[in-house]
Amino acid sequence: MTRRIIHRRFVALGDSFTEGMGDPDPQRPNGVRGWADRVAEQMSAVTPGVQYANLAIRGKRLEQIVAEQLGPALALRPDLVALFAGVNDLMHLRVRMDELMAVYEDVVVKVRATGARVLLFTISDPEPVWIFRPFRGRIAIYNELVRRIARRHGATVVDLWDVLDLGDRRLWGDDRLHLATPGHQIVAGAVCEAIGLGSTVPDEPAPALVPRGRRHRMAWLARHAFPWFVRRLRGRSLGDGLSPRFPTLTPPVLSGARVVGADATSSLAGCDSAVTSPSATPSPKASATPTPAAPTGFTDGPTDVPPPSRSTIPS
Repeated sequence: MTRRIIHRRFVALGDSFTEGMGDPDPQRPNGVRGWADRVAEQMSAVTPGVQYANLAIRGKRLEQIVAEQLGPALALRPDLVALFAGVNDLMHLRVRMDELMAVYEDVVVKVRATGARVLLFTISDPEPVWIFRPFRGRIAIYNELVRRIARRHGATVVDLWDVLDLGDRRLWGDDRLHLATPGHQIVAGAVCEAIGLGSTVPDEPAPALVPRGRRHRMAWLARHAFPWFVRRLRGRSLGDGLSPRFPTLTPPVLSGARVVGADATSSLAGCDSAVTSPSATPSPKASATPTPAAPTGFTDGPTDVPPPSRSTIPS
């Protein structure tokens, strides 16, 4: 059941994950849509007057997010802030985890001091993806520290470790470095459940799996993987020179919104299901822990939100 929420000023901070890379939409700034747009659309569909800003830019490390996004975000006086940061730091050869997470916690403290609710994210299990597998230990530590910070400061954790099965190639874009549209749909569904909006039905089917041969793998290495490593070594990113997609609070752009009744579950292109259909076989991760009912409203205090089961993505 869709819940009416009290938050009207939603600001998203972070890197390519929050900017929306991998979820193309030529009509939007930077040519992408993403999970944050989808969540903002759903919020607007059920609560009039919602405004949304997305300051995230691809490739940004945590210190850059603090320097470039935190101040402008606080100036917007948000009452809901989503923060996904640190992944680009973890991918470097050397990272001082304690120092990184101290900066991360300071961001959470500053946002919570304004009275805004904070959404934090764990990182998905990278084990199925060979290029990210060497960083699995770091990511596990990062996730535990995120949960600890959330408990200390009353933030809400959206647990992507259990939500996203990165072994499903349909969730990945052509670069295999960023989530495709189905992946962004699943994240949007998890966020919607975390903030009390419940789930909606996905309206964009995942593409069919295409066999990949040796030629395809070599082309991917040359076009995406190798340039990615070179940029990392040189301290550069695809976000250099880009501006935030939505730097000020504006009404979300609705894409095919359709709300049925005041209390009915919405069917919206913006915020997609995180609930497995009865005929589908849930993933082992999703079935390990039963999914409780979505929260009915916002509360301050430690709120680790149990993950919903993954969406069923038709082949």
